[in-house]
Amino acid sequence: MLEDLAARFETASEVYAADNGITRDAEWFLLKLQEEVGELTQAFNRKTGRARHKGLSDDQLALAMADEAADVFGHILLLTRAHDIDLAAAIERKWRFRPST
Repeated sequence: MLEDLAARFETASEVYAADNGITRDAEWFLLKLQEEVGELTQAFNRKTGRARHKGLSDDQLALAMADEAADVFGHILLLTRAHDIDLAAAIERKWRFRPST
């Protein structure tokens, strides 16, 4: 399951990088993840009233937070794939369950 998702994120990320002239190297994967965590934090702050809403409705704020969470998840998969980390095995070892069940 995670491998299939990671492959789909990889394809989308490759297209994004090619379209925007971006070189995805070892550092890029971590820096991009950090950027996305920052955007998730910003969306959270807006949704919870810790930052300006910038005219967004409650539904738009919730969607923005969901979108940023999806970006963080995708970039976790990209980072682990790029660095040959078996995320499913790590989850099973660390959290003591199989992510596909």
